[in-house]
Amino acid sequence: MNAISDTVAEVLETAARAARAAAAQLARADRPSKDQALLHAAAALRARQAAILEANAEDLTHASGLSAAFRDRLTLTPERIDAMAAGLEQVAALPDPVGRTLAEWDRPNGLRIQRVAQPIGVIGMIFESRPNVTADAAALCLKAGSAVLLRGGSESARSAAAIRDCVAAGLRAAGLPEAAVQMAPTQDRAFVGAMLRAAGLIDLIIPRGGKGLVTRVMEEARVPVLAHAEGLNHTYVHAAADPAMARTVLANAKMRRTGVCGATETLLIDAAIAPALLPLLVGDLRALGCDFRADARTRAILPELAEAAEGDFATEWLDAVLNIAVVDGMEAALAHIRRFGSEHTDAIVTSDAAAAEAFLAGIDSAVGLWNASTQFCDGGEFGFGAEIGIATGRLHARGPVGLEQLCTYRYRVLGTGQVRP
Repeated sequence: MNAISDTVAEVLETAARAARAAAAQLARADRPSKDQALLHAAAALRARQAAILEANAEDLTHASGLSAAFRDRLTLTPERIDAMAAGLEQVAALPDPVGRTLAEWDRPNGLRIQRVAQPIGVIGMIFESRPNVTADAAALCLKAGSAVLLRGGSESARSAAAIRDCVAAGLRAAGLPEAAVQMAPTQDRAFVGAMLRAAGLIDLIIPRGGKGLVTRVMEEARVPVLAHAEGLNHTYVHAAADPAMARTVLANAKMRRTGVCGATETLLIDAAIAPALLPLLVGDLRALGCDFRADARTRAILPELAEAAEGDFATEWLDAVLNIAVVDGMEAALAHIRRFGSEHTDAIVTSDAAAAEAFLAGIDSAVGLWNASTQFCDGGEFGFGAEIGIATGRLHARGPVGLEQLCTYRYRVLGTGQVRP
């Protein structure tokens, strides 16, 4: 636990109070103002692409010695910057989540009660290497009427600052307060501790990163947390799977981008089809540069594969490494997932609808898929425009967290002079 100096505490309080004042303005902002801020920010991202790439190149230079997967998460390209801008435009096109009537009903005494969506307030976002989180979090919080205080990892500091400058330009153009989206003014690790203890100043903390970050946040926070666990995701190839589909889905689920939290980390395959199909699946992935950690039953079919060590099935590789286990049917697959999974994302490949329904009912994961890649666990793919994270808790929100999940609610009670007896 990092000691928090008076200076760091004062810096945090100044930033958080500015965010709270900005949040009060955002809560009353109309949709056109918020949408204009997002559209101007998207235009700024495209116009300042060269400056963003230059900042990112500096970050990458200082990130030498890190894994290929980590560098991939850190790297920005023209295509990724354009995707960020498109994400802001997609969020702008979505309905305003604030002020929605979620439910309403009349009481026998004539009172009309309405449950109405409202902003959370001030959100503290703590993330690691992905600079695109800056744009995603800013867009979603802004549209949902909340201010956000962003504390990214030092590895992405230059890239994140350049992206935040584009968002600030959008806020200025729309006449909204720049303090609605702030980067932490210091990289001092104690600032994270100050955020976690800022009850009354910050309303919700969202950590997005590795196990170490999430564990620290959960242990130290005195502010409510919307957290996600590791992406210990499984693809289960059922005995009734179409072989060609299984090959295509698994290759994408593992190798499209190995460093994203929706990547498959473990293949489970039914014993009945493993001897014929497993060599094809492994051959496809090996051709894409994948390595393997195999259980004994897998190695009986493919003895050249590396033996899975204790703990491998509980490892989120975020790299071109796949665990493989042969299982005896649905119940064994579900037991394996319950033992090693993180309730993030799990998929089944099968042509048997009843088996698919049994699998989806049997997992506790935030996202379950039938005949689709686990990498579809993504706010953009869900139609949210972007996501602020993948929640695996059981309260408030689960799965990709978009605009609706970034709102809370309150009640409006409309009367005609009623008094309580």
